[in-house]
Amino acid sequence: MSDTTDPGTTDPARTVLITGAGSGFGALSARALARAGHRVYAAMRDTAGRNAPRVAEARAYAAEHRVDLRTVELDVLSQESADAAVATVLAETGRLDVVVHNAGHMVTGPTEAFTPQELAAVYDTNVLGTQRVNRAALPHLRARGHGLVLWVGSSSSRGGTPPYLAPYFAAKAAMDALAVSYAAELARFDIETTIVVPGAFTSGTNHFASGGHPAERTVLPAYEERYGALMDQVGARLAALAPADADVSLVADAIVEVVGTPHGQRPFRVHVDPANDGSAEVSAVADRVRTEFLTRIGLADVLTPHRTAA
Repeated sequence: MSDTTDPGTTDPARTVLITGAGSGFGALSARALARAGHRVYAAMRDTAGRNAPRVAEARAYAAEHRVDLRTVELDVLSQESADAAVATVLAETGRLDVVVHNAGHMVTGPTEAFTPQELAAVYDTNVLGTQRVNRAALPHLRARGHGLVLWVGSSSSRGGTPPYLAPYFAAKAAMDALAVSYAAELARFDIETTIVVPGAFTSGTNHFASGGHPAERTVLPAYEERYGALMDQVGARLAALAPADADVSLVADAIVEVVGTPHGQRPFRVHVDPANDGSAEVSAVADRVRTEFLTRIGLADVLTPHRTAA
């Protein structure tokens, strides 16, 4: 870690808040960031109940590896919870350098079978949850005039999209659009944005195992008749596409590298997609068009973080 996190300090360790850090990408990334020397708050909900064992695991990991890994209660469905989590971080450390938007929820099944309320619930976790955390954290980052917002997206936003995952894909695409707009709006506060884009990892996370399903069952028989065992087929074929060394820890490694990169030099988008579903190619075009358009309308300065006079 070669640069500082804040003007006037020589401490290279960053204080990182990562949402959805009870398992999967979040837990792996929290541990990897802590091993890299950062102060990490692994945020999760129900820390005194359902996730109490994960809190204990994080505490044991921190003691065993002698790293600064802490947990904090944060339910992304609640603004009050997000506000309280950020307040806890600031009270204990006096600063927050990096926000990692990792919390997410996947559902599987025929799109028609989901009620509008069920689609809204997926959107609430994957999109509105990031907004709640931003509204809690950004006033501090803006006041400091420094920071990094890192979004954990999905290659499904622009790459291959197998059936039966539409609510999740739609929410991830919305989150990506929000991240792109935020990047320009935060640049003049010297707040950097990176979008890490994982592909389909069929093992090593709880995405598929803990994913939801439509509660209403009346339309399912018609789909079962034509698309029986579809999700099993998709999972097997995605697994077959991935190379043998496609370990889910690659996502955590990418996040650690981004956080450790000097401020102002971080990539806008990083793909971690062993199956290569095409997202990197499509995103390269979209990001180039974004750069060219903002330049054409005289807003090239919002493409990179910098300080401007108030």
